[in-house]
Amino acid sequence: MSIWLDGALRDATTASVSVFDHGLTVGDGVFETLKAVDGKPFALTRHLDRLTRSARGLGLPDPDHDEVARACAAVLEANPMQLARLRVTYTGGQAPLGSERGEHGPTLVVAASEATRRPDSTAVVTVPWIRNERGALTGLKTTSYAENVVALARAHEQGASEALFANSVGQLCEGTGSNVFVVLDGEIHTPPVPSGCLAGITRALTVEWTGAKETDLPLDVLERAEEIFLTSSLRDVQGVHRVDGRELPGAPGPVTAKAMRIFEERSRADLNP
Repeated sequence: MSIWLDGALRDATTASVSVFDHGLTVGDGVFETLKAVDGKPFALTRHLDRLTRSARGLGLPDPDHDEVARACAAVLEANPMQLARLRVTYTGGQAPLGSERGEHGPTLVVAASEATRRPDSTAVVTVPWIRNERGALTGLKTTSYAENVVALARAHEQGASEALFANSVGQLCEGTGSNVFVVLDGEIHTPPVPSGCLAGITRALTVEWTGAKETDLPLDVLERAEEIFLTSSLRDVQGVHRVDGRELPGAPGPVTAKAMRIFEERSRADLNP
């Protein structure tokens, strides 16, 4: 397996990042996860734009889009896969111990791993922890991901593939690595970005392509929604057949199934929408 590290392809077994890299010591970094189909990344432009927004939110220098695109292409060419998870990580680089940044400049890593198509539906749980919609990192896709690690482990313990958070005022927010949609009276709704959720790429495309409404929703909407589905780069659109102890028979339901078809057709027709 080959990865891209700071300007060149390297063998993944010998490539190394400094133990003093700020992304490791204090989580000072941002990342993007893309789907790649037959060696081609999906929605690359949107992901690069969000990588830059996240970097600016942390005060990191803007990543060089051309370099990141070259790195993605090189990694995918070096590691042929039908369906791949492509990960771009961009950190503050080597720095002294503590919160101050160093003078070495950012670290860029691009790596890929084989992915499998997700099931049409999955189980989710809610967790007692919240998203802070007013936090310094709200809306940024940062490497400070331990909160998600803990919540996802809780989900796996309960036989689910995802955990859903409320925000500080009790509104439905997002999953650990996904956005959530509900169907009410036949209409699709999803929490708005000010709720504290990440502005997901697949979320945005689903809103554009299905006409879903961005709506403030209480967490207990999950107890009465006719259908629930998740979106993310590797899930695309995925139905939910169980949330906590509530079963949703027949998932994915008709509205979700239509959203799945629309997303599959539109994304196949344009790899960089």
